[in-house]
Amino acid sequence: MTENTDRPREYDAVLGGQNPPPIDAAVLGGLQGVKRRLANPEVEVRVAALSDALKYGEAGLDLIIQALQNESNQVKSTAYSLLINIRGRKFRQQIANFLPSFEFDAIAVNKLGQKISIGRRVARYFLEDLDNDIFLEMVLIPGGSFLMGSPETEAERQSYESPQHKVKISSFCMGKYPVKQAQWKAVAALPQINISLNPDPSCFKGANLPVEQVLWEEAVEFCARLSQKTGYTYRLPSEAEWEYACRAGTTTPFYFGETITSELVNYHRGETDTSEAGTTPVGIFPPNFFGLYDMHGNVFEWCADSWHDNYEGAPSDGSFWKSNDPNKLLRGGSWAYYPRVCRSAFRFRSDGRQRYPVIGFRVVCVAAWNQ
Repeated sequence: MTENTDRPREYDAVLGGQNPPPIDAAVLGGLQGVKRRLANPEVEVRVAALSDALKYGEAGLDLIIQALQNESNQVKSTAYSLLINIRGRKFRQQIANFLPSFEFDAIAVNKLGQKISIGRRVARYFLEDLDNDIFLEMVLIPGGSFLMGSPETEAERQSYESPQHKVKISSFCMGKYPVKQAQWKAVAALPQINISLNPDPSCFKGANLPVEQVLWEEAVEFCARLSQKTGYTYRLPSEAEWEYACRAGTTTPFYFGETITSELVNYHRGETDTSEAGTTPVGIFPPNFFGLYDMHGNVFEWCADSWHDNYEGAPSDGSFWKSNDPNKLLRGGSWAYYPRVCRSAFRFRSDGRQRYPVIGFRVVCVAAWNQ
């Protein structure tokens, strides 16, 4: 049987360029050479080695999968991108099991606002490399069904939060945090798709503060540029996806329970509050049970849907709900609003033509292994 010479062999040497390698350089080729380079302290060397690993079949794939746990965000992001682009739907559907995970404390409160520790939770995620050591953290949200809207017994509910209806949601990935100003600036520097983006629109300044004063069409442009850069579909969440992700399996007004406190959420606490009002750095308050931060308070978040006065006729599959109404959906409440506006079911709207320091957004990415 003739040997396949196109496939690298384990003892092949890997030498680049015309110049001889340094005397002390590691020139061991083949799969062992890739392993040596993946252990190199230089991030650039490890990233380059990942592409070479693809040449070695299942053994090379194992190395790429292991790189998802690398301490370098750039290496992890590169490994994920390589895996997700491998042809074959069956393999892509297994990617979720390969994603790195993070642990977090799941917190709930009783009716008095006293913390109850639920214990440690685990969520899977991937990193999108925006260059210059800026990454977008995307958390895997498992598919499922839930009751959207508020029950008639919920305090301070609004009529436009009804009727409650069952919605089935497919798995997707959602930003771990609202889009940060550093992330916004990185994407604003990418080639324009439809409209220009101000790289620094926010009222409150800080790389780790959520971007705000963003129009709906600008949030859509952000997603379009990110999609073009990565080759994946980034977009605003549908209203149903947003509420499903916010609730994270809970049925209470807030994912923490019946109420919220200033130790859990950045919201308006009344006239007696003497603290300085404004946004807070993302991630300083506890996450929900999916591992998402700041879904209550801090900044409102744009959804893809048009405004409807109630849920009569709403889709049951989690898709966008369009209409001729010029107003777009906002969810989550903000630092300037009372708790009732920060509830999981609360719906708000804006025509998106004026800028407010209470409005930001977060992105979703259709689970790439389902594309």
